Amino acid sequence: MAYDVLLAERLRIALAGRDAITERKMFGGIGFMHHGHMCTGVWKDCLIARIGETEELLLRPGVRQFDVTGRPMSGWLLIDADEVATQDEVDAWVDECHRFTATLPPK
Repeated sequence: MAYDVLLAERLRIALAGRDAITERKMFGGIGFMHHGHMCTGVWKDCLIARIGETEELLLRPGVRQFDVTGRPMSGWLLIDADEVATQDEVDAWVDECHRFTATLPPK
């Protein structure tokens, strides 16, 4: 299954005007980098969220740890399509991701 191009476009809208954002294909989907660090993206029909601390967020419906290879990635989440059905929901996740990756040193 290819990634959800409409969700990718909604991420582009949410990231518009932010500094140091680039796109690249990864994980069979698309990733959006912030200062060279993966910030957010799309895998199949899920939003990828790099948040850092995820323990509390994993209690939300439709949220699970990012694991597409059999090796869970700490600090990364997959958000089901139903949980990012509106632009406001996408914007909220992108804000969290961008806030986290802004704390990382540029690559």
